[in-house]
Amino acid sequence: MDISNNQLNPINPDEQQARQWAMFLHLSQLAGYVIPLVGLIAPIVIWQMKKDEYPILDEHGKAVVNWLISELIYGAICFVLVFIVIGFPMLMVLGILAVVFPIIGGIKANNGELWHYPMAINILQ
Repeated sequence: MDISNNQLNPINPDEQQARQWAMFLHLSQLAGYVIPLVGLIAPIVIWQMKKDEYPILDEHGKAVVNWLISELIYGAICFVLVFIVIGFPMLMVLGILAVVFPIIGGIKANNGELWHYPMAINILQ
């Protein structure tokens, strides 16, 4: 007989909402591919609006903002390196990571886990 973990340990509605907001926080970075700059602004707005209501969002928000700042720094470095050709493949890798990392973060957040982005510079602690 297969008993899922949710049947053994049901999640209360507040925790489920906190998980959903954390998932939205991570996935909101992808909105920048539809409307420019929204991928930078939306996560910060969600984090600041909901961190008092759901304290776990403060940790998720810091992880996302650390990644956004790191991504901007890496992008600037790659842009400079374009002039010596190595920047093109580095920009492509950064573009792929900019899609993959928020998806992984969103999935982990929905499962109740805090995922720190690899390569993120730990600016906000």
